[in-house]
Amino acid sequence: MRIARFSIDGNVAFGAVEDGPDGLVLDIIKGIPYADFELSGTKVPLSKVRLLPPVLPNKIVAIGRNYAEHAAELGNEVPDVPVAFFKPTTSVIGHGDAIEYPSFSNELHHEAELAVVIGRMCREVPRERVKDVILGYTCANDVTARDAQKREKQWARAKGFDTSCPLGPWVETDLDPADVTIQCTVNGEQRQLGRTSEMVRSVEDLIVHITEAMTLLPGDVVLTGTPAGVGPLNVGDEVAVTIEGIGTLTNKVIKRG
Repeated sequence: MRIARFSIDGNVAFGAVEDGPDGLVLDIIKGIPYADFELSGTKVPLSKVRLLPPVLPNKIVAIGRNYAEHAAELGNEVPDVPVAFFKPTTSVIGHGDAIEYPSFSNELHHEAELAVVIGRMCREVPRERVKDVILGYTCANDVTARDAQKREKQWARAKGFDTSCPLGPWVETDLDPADVTIQCTVNGEQRQLGRTSEMVRSVEDLIVHITEAMTLLPGDVVLTGTPAGVGPLNVGDEVAVTIEGIGTLTNKVIKRG
């Protein structure tokens, strides 16, 4: 099931994305997707709504250097243990929202990533239970101020500025994340192309590692790293992240202010 969060006529709701006779429609969900819910049968065309970030996470835990070729392209080694960092909730935007070029950077980069959406509160999750705590998967762009990342020991500003975490367009609950294609295009030109099978550490590895240290809550998001091919974004660019079995997340870069 594809679960979207959207607004229509000033109201916010979740809906299941379905094929309709004239295009995609949303069957409005009774309740929230983190618990038992029913479909209302009330359907609205996707073209008539504004898609919002599919979740409002309490926290976003991101993993760096989880693709060997990406680590190498930036002159880094694959770490002995996963490199984890946080992106704040204020960094989250949805499909179609604008990425604001931060005033403190002159080198903005795209990073296409598979995002894991947590479906239930969990801590110290054993490997065999990881699938039980996942609601589904969505597309993400870990937008990075690369020059700030290079000059600052902590990545909080470089990866946590407002609008630096596009998520969407929806959550796909029925996906095997072991080997799907991740692609990033800028103005229609392919920049990144990889497969999740190239990840150094799998989704299971990452959830086990993270929950050894902290509790994850429903709606929390884990970013699993980016394949090689990261590169610059400029004001006016349209960047799209496409993941096989999920869909395409598209955002335009604008000048802040």
